[in-house]
Amino acid sequence: MGDTTMAEKETNTSRPLETVAVLGAGTMGHGIAQVTAQAGHRVLLHDPSPQALAQGMSRIRANLEKGVSLGKVDPETRDQVLDRIAAVETLEAAVGPADLVIEAAPERMEVKRSIFQEVEAGAGPAALLATNTSSLSIDGIADGLERPERFLGLHFFNPVHIMALVEVVHGPRTAPEVLEQAVDFARGLGKEPIVVRDSPGFASSRLGLALGLEAIRMLEEGVASAEDIDRAMELGYRHPMGPLRLTDLVGLDVRLGIAEYLHETLGQNHFQPPELLRTKVSEGKLGKKSGEGFYRWDD
Repeated sequence: MGDTTMAEKETNTSRPLETVAVLGAGTMGHGIAQVTAQAGHRVLLHDPSPQALAQGMSRIRANLEKGVSLGKVDPETRDQVLDRIAAVETLEAAVGPADLVIEAAPERMEVKRSIFQEVEAGAGPAALLATNTSSLSIDGIADGLERPERFLGLHFFNPVHIMALVEVVHGPRTAPEVLEQAVDFARGLGKEPIVVRDSPGFASSRLGLALGLEAIRMLEEGVASAEDIDRAMELGYRHPMGPLRLTDLVGLDVRLGIAEYLHETLGQNHFQPPELLRTKVSEGKLGKKSGEGFYRWDD
């Protein structure tokens, strides 16, 4: 056998995931950055929008300040976590030093594919590449990558600093050692990882969406009020939050996009979006982030 090059050695070695780049500072991205820094990792947070990047950093600080006020975070820890997070203006500067890159961009296949083409060109050959998609095909996003074996899904849940679950989604080309590293990383964040094969909607989105869409149909048909439909699941089945309130939290536009994708890919009628959901999204009633969805929200 011939000698192994230095680049090949670096690629084949599982190095510690010390520096993590998070791409996208919105609802999911800022939360992923926060919990990653709280676990002791250096975090490089990037967003193409300077305003979104500044808002993401502000929300991280606000979350930590709330933790201090509740006695769950001490001031010294807050300062240490903030010191570990750097707001980075360019994608190249974020992914270049990263051992792990986590993308948290909008849920559109072409957007994610384009981002990872750039990421792979700028990241080191040993870097793990992960998408936070909640439903899109891992193998589809990896199309065109030179190292698809180092690509997988890390699906976090909102709000990231509170929710314990992380879906670790492996595509058909994901290397076993990469999957193992990703599971260990999630555990190191204090999360509970589950391993899921690349399939439309994975485990959580597919099950949760089916329940959420049926709740919307019931509301549409006048079966019961939003409050009473939610209360049925909270009190009758011990769900911590009803499906309509959860849809408001996730975002009606996000739920609509996932429903359209699953209906198209799986061809099952129970994933066809109800007209009420389409109407609310067209009216800009997207849930908590817009102030109104199935409920009215205030600050």
